[in-house]
Amino acid sequence: MLDKVLIANRGEIALRILRACKELGIKTVAVHSKVDRDLLHVRLADESICIGPNPSAQSYLNIPAIISAAELTDTSAIHPGYGFLAENADFAEQVENSGFAFIGPKAETIRLMGDKVSAIKAMKEAGVPTVPGSNGPVPTDPAECIRIAHEIGFPVIIKAAAGGGGRGMRVVHNEGSLLKSISITQSEAGSYFGDSTVYMEKFLQNPRHVEVQVLADGQGNAVHLYDRDCSLQRRHQKVLEEAPAPMLDETSRQACFKACVDACIKINYRGAGTFEFLYEDGGFYFIEMNTRVQVEHPVTEMVTGVDIVKEQLRIASGLPLSMKQEDIKLNGHAVESRINAEDSKTFMPCPGKVDYFHAPGGMGVRVDSHLYSGYTVPPTYDSMIAKIICHAPDRTAALKRLSGALDETFIDGIKTNIELQKELVNDTNFIAGGVNIHYLEKKLGL
Repeated sequence: MLDKVLIANRGEIALRILRACKELGIKTVAVHSKVDRDLLHVRLADESICIGPNPSAQSYLNIPAIISAAELTDTSAIHPGYGFLAENADFAEQVENSGFAFIGPKAETIRLMGDKVSAIKAMKEAGVPTVPGSNGPVPTDPAECIRIAHEIGFPVIIKAAAGGGGRGMRVVHNEGSLLKSISITQSEAGSYFGDSTVYMEKFLQNPRHVEVQVLADGQGNAVHLYDRDCSLQRRHQKVLEEAPAPMLDETSRQACFKACVDACIKINYRGAGTFEFLYEDGGFYFIEMNTRVQVEHPVTEMVTGVDIVKEQLRIASGLPLSMKQEDIKLNGHAVESRINAEDSKTFMPCPGKVDYFHAPGGMGVRVDSHLYSGYTVPPTYDSMIAKIICHAPDRTAALKRLSGALDETFIDGIKTNIELQKELVNDTNFIAGGVNIHYLEKKLGL
């Protein structure tokens, strides 16, 4: 087992990693920016080191500073959490070249899945269902671009190969705007991601966002932990998630699970990962793979009983998976609300001092948060400050439990999106199940 882990992240995920390390008897090192010296995990870690000023580029994205901190503390491994450097192949490579274990996939795997074109190609070869598309970057010949678009069928979507976070994509409804849209998206891709490569796919008009959680040890063993539905989104950012995904075609669901596990073995995947799909009319269509732990991993943990972060730590220690597929059983339903420090109506970030924080409790209620009374939410980083997760024997009971938990949550001193979350868990269409990825934005009039 690993001896000491440096946590290269902040907030609730850093605290989540620290707790898993403590349960496994692993010592922890917290790195932090100047403004984050009072974070809860920094106070609880065995050691802590300030690695720079408040901007991410000078702290949590500062690879030399993080590796230097690992060297100074005689760390054996680095956990990147999610965001920041979690899916940075150069970081993973430098970590391992410096003699530390990277708690995640190998650098070449991150590169493979980080480029959408190469990822789709690899998934097709592995038998994972994909969206009809250009099978690579769009050609330079305008006539060939038009031919491919007609072969796919309008509407199509142009996407940046190195894209993410909802940037670098444009929907095209007819031939007349195709070439201009390709040119604009290429320009955006170059500006946002430093890579102007774009590809073309069929635009699914009313899909749901369904993802499959996997674990693999890089030793030929892989399992799935069933699925999640993350369709309630605003500007491509998830707001509320649940597991398992309701109202799926069972035959295509099981085939998708098998394809994901087979793909992990084929690409020799190591660690936790998530295959993300659009789901429409009984079909799954691969969009990307996240090579890290997800924000929404707790809903999967609640319905399977598997501690995903502990498994990451075990795998990074060189141990094989602690379970086989037949050991993993679904138990009930779980729903998660992301609580952000933002106005529920305008969505403007609302940093500031938390005068009072009271977390909900009771059977089946879990709160992942770094908040405490007196803590000041900085304006520098992502606005998510807590996740409230509720588990119950069935979906109806889980939603009712989450509604009650939100009523019990008090955060005074700053504005939050709790009122919006209350509205969502009591929304009749959402309660009925199966809303698509456009539902929330239409509901909000965006």
